[in-house]
Amino acid sequence: MTPAPRRVRFGVVVFPGSNCDADAHHAIGNVMGQKVEYVWHGRTDLEGFDCIVLPGGFSYGDYLRTGAIARFSPVMNEVARFVERGGLVLGICNGFQILLEAGMLPGAMLRNESLQFRCLYVHLRVENTDTPFTRACRPGQILRIPIAHAEGNYTARPEVVEDLERTGRVVFRYVNEAGEATPEANPNGSVANIAGIVNAAGNVLGLMPHPERCTEELLGSADGRYIFESIVAHVLAEGGPRGPTAGSPGGGVVG
Repeated sequence: MTPAPRRVRFGVVVFPGSNCDADAHHAIGNVMGQKVEYVWHGRTDLEGFDCIVLPGGFSYGDYLRTGAIARFSPVMNEVARFVERGGLVLGICNGFQILLEAGMLPGAMLRNESLQFRCLYVHLRVENTDTPFTRACRPGQILRIPIAHAEGNYTARPEVVEDLERTGRVVFRYVNEAGEATPEANPNGSVANIAGIVNAAGNVLGLMPHPERCTEELLGSADGRYIFESIVAHVLAEGGPRGPTAGSPGGGVVG
């Protein structure tokens, strides 16, 4: 009897105020056909997961600063340990903001330069395909993915930005349809048109656009699938905390 194909196990963290958790759950489980479950923010055990998703929304009502309270949720201590073990973490929109507040990624978020909430499709250029989140992409590929945020204006000290650029940790950049990183293509004023970055180990990605909202053509684009396909391919190929290469910056393999 042929064994069933292995599936990657995702956990989608739910904070009070999360509102994109169901979107992520649907994209991972129903569209990508992977294992997925909700993880309440009070949970302190992430054993057995391959990838943890911090979804978009308004965690704790965005009081103080976006992500400033969520970073103290009990689950975040375990997320930090999960990262140290080599697990993959994907922070989308508010999830990106939480990762910044938790110090898992460098920099900070400011109000959009326009001081307006921006909700529209944007174009992203894939700057680095040598990550667990982009291995299914082509270098320089243009993705069409929506944004929905009021505080997506990424900023960091010049030396931090320089280091991100030099080490290839800028993974996605806002561009126009022709692939040019122009001021007009920048929807929020982010420094250097930065839309997504990874940590030094390469196993934590934060991005403001919402790949979970564009995994089906019915929604106007299916380009978000590239990110989830990359994660699945990386986990199955490289292993991680649950697999044979526990020290690698990947997720684990579900048997």
